[in-house]
Amino acid sequence: MAETLTGYGAVAPVTRPQEEPRAATLVVENMHCGGCIASVEAAVSTIPGVKSARANLSLKRLTAQCDHSVSSQDLIDALKRAGFSATELADGAGNKTTTTGYDLVPRLGVAAFAAMNVMLLSVSVWSGAEGDMSPAVRELFHWLSALITVPAVAYAGQPFFHSALQALKGGRLNMDVPISLGVLLATAMSLFQTAKGTHHVYFDAAITLLAFLLFGRLLDQLIRKKAEGAAANLLGSRITTATVLDENGHQRRCTVSEVRQGDRVFCAPGDHIAADGVIERGASELDESLISGETTPRNVTEGDQVYAGTTNLSRPLTIRATAKDSGSLIAQLTRMMEAAEQNKSRYVRLADRAAQLYAPLVHILGLVTFAGWMLAGQSWEAALTAAIAVLIITCPCALALAVPAVQVAASGRLFSRGILLKRPDGLERLAEVDTVVFDKTGTLTRGELQLDGGNYTQEVLAAAAALAGSSRHPYARAITAAAQTQGLSAVVDAGVTETPGFGLERETAAGVERLGSAEWAGATQECDTVARLYYRDAAGNISTFTFADDLRDDADQTVSRLLAAGLDVQLLSGDRPGPVREIAGKAGIADWMAGCKPDEKVEHLARLRDAGKKTLMAGDGLNDSPALTAAHASMSPSTAADIAQTAADVIVLGRSLAPVADTLIVAKAAKRLAMENFALAITYNAIFVPLAMAGLVTPLIAAVAMSLSSITVTANALRLKYQNLGMSS
Repeated sequence: MAETLTGYGAVAPVTRPQEEPRAATLVVENMHCGGCIASVEAAVSTIPGVKSARANLSLKRLTAQCDHSVSSQDLIDALKRAGFSATELADGAGNKTTTTGYDLVPRLGVAAFAAMNVMLLSVSVWSGAEGDMSPAVRELFHWLSALITVPAVAYAGQPFFHSALQALKGGRLNMDVPISLGVLLATAMSLFQTAKGTHHVYFDAAITLLAFLLFGRLLDQLIRKKAEGAAANLLGSRITTATVLDENGHQRRCTVSEVRQGDRVFCAPGDHIAADGVIERGASELDESLISGETTPRNVTEGDQVYAGTTNLSRPLTIRATAKDSGSLIAQLTRMMEAAEQNKSRYVRLADRAAQLYAPLVHILGLVTFAGWMLAGQSWEAALTAAIAVLIITCPCALALAVPAVQVAASGRLFSRGILLKRPDGLERLAEVDTVVFDKTGTLTRGELQLDGGNYTQEVLAAAAALAGSSRHPYARAITAAAQTQGLSAVVDAGVTETPGFGLERETAAGVERLGSAEWAGATQECDTVARLYYRDAAGNISTFTFADDLRDDADQTVSRLLAAGLDVQLLSGDRPGPVREIAGKAGIADWMAGCKPDEKVEHLARLRDAGKKTLMAGDGLNDSPALTAAHASMSPSTAADIAQTAADVIVLGRSLAPVADTLIVAKAAKRLAMENFALAITYNAIFVPLAMAGLVTPLIAAVAMSLSSITVTANALRLKYQNLGMSS
């Protein structure tokens, strides 16, 4: 954003990046553990043209950055060969974990009902073990237990058996392999013992184990669904149909995906706007809370930009579409949120590497346990029971979920406050911040100049507005807005020319009129503490206009919160010393610099970095983009023109500055919860694995412990969405 008259009317050239690899997102239905993550990523990484592949266990999604020559079907086929079933995540499809969770309900019901009945028979056998029950009755009860357990296991265990079989067909191991082995070995051993007529059978343990595993997986998926990212909320807000007007004004209903740039779209009062565009006819009020976070309706009229997903409140509108559905602002926000949820931070990569080692380690531990018990002279039944417990209890689901669950919960809470997290590792860097550096115009201030004084008459204002109407420069827009507010009629002259860096002029019969800098108008430059524009009429008379750019409403409170938290707060601006000094004083910032060029801001941030500071740069994302990139972490207010291209880690919607402090609070809380989850997962394994190898944990207890560990870390992450963190109201 321009901050001085020197840049009047200048338009910074936009350098378009080269075509980037496309991002393909797939739902991988049977991805259940850390070993699956490694296998999924490895399966698609071998395809020529795939640049990177990142799997998210919490969302059961895979995002692959690949060349346009690689189709989604290529990725699906590669996953199928590795034993995974995948489908492309289409717009509006949502997350498929919901249907998977409900598919577990009938299987859980069968397993639980069977477990209760088998347990009744087992209790009868146990209570009659001292001689009150005859061998024939005990054998009958064992066969009745088998009759209930075997079909129940065959049906209820299908999610685990199918996943394990697919993994083995793909030449890999996942954690459903040891789970399936544990259940099937316990059932088979019980059938063998029943056929032999021995006392020791484990039908109750096998079916109860399966019931607990299903319950744990169902509850885990339901909790994950509740903690799911905000991208799903955006997808749900996108409407599916639109009303398009043809050349004769006739209405035609179609899907939003069929709307093309240049189409005329009709929006009735109460309906959602179907496409980004410009109002061609009509005036109304819009509820833009979905986009901006502001609850106050915005008045719009012909020529105003509007966005898909916002609600038309009062009058019908005809809108000329400026983007397809896939290019709309809400689509950009959705992709941004999905990218943040899919990508991996260094903590996630650490958890993935640890979980990846588990797949072979689990089977090694199981074999070692079995061999150790046999060498110790124990029966093969006891050795096999201990090995089964080890196979079940060593599932690394808790470790694999430790960070992704926190990441998803954090992005969801931030989005609920109008904060878009673009990069997941940004949370980690934000948690380390000790210095906050603000830009002035458009960040600390509203970025909307207003005419607040000067030496001019109503006639002069109307004449200046006739010149200013031809420019999009902030000062020119302020003059035009002031003239409209005062009801002045200013006819824009088609003969107005603009000289970048100086101002506007037009030739009239009486002479040349100019509006711009002091040099351009032939005036004497006045005090630099006030932003001024000069108008010279055809007779050579000079008039002045002064402008103000006020602080955001909560800028001073936000700075106070940051200072109270022990953070160093600074202000860097390219504006003149006078306005910068004034704004810094109003905001309560003692450390400020004025007249900073973009490279000077980068140099200042480099000095802070060399001094050991972890800096958060908050700027408008345009002229400040080099500084945003150079900072340890970065944040930018959103504008429709640059939100998809900004270099910031975080995008802030709305007019409030409070999200700067709120984001740092959530980032620190997320880091704390991630460390807690790591500790919980490691503690669980450190306690239960040795106990299982020592034979002190039955398969039933192992199933309960494994399920509870996964549920615990996910529930702990979910606390982030509801904790009172002392954020702004």
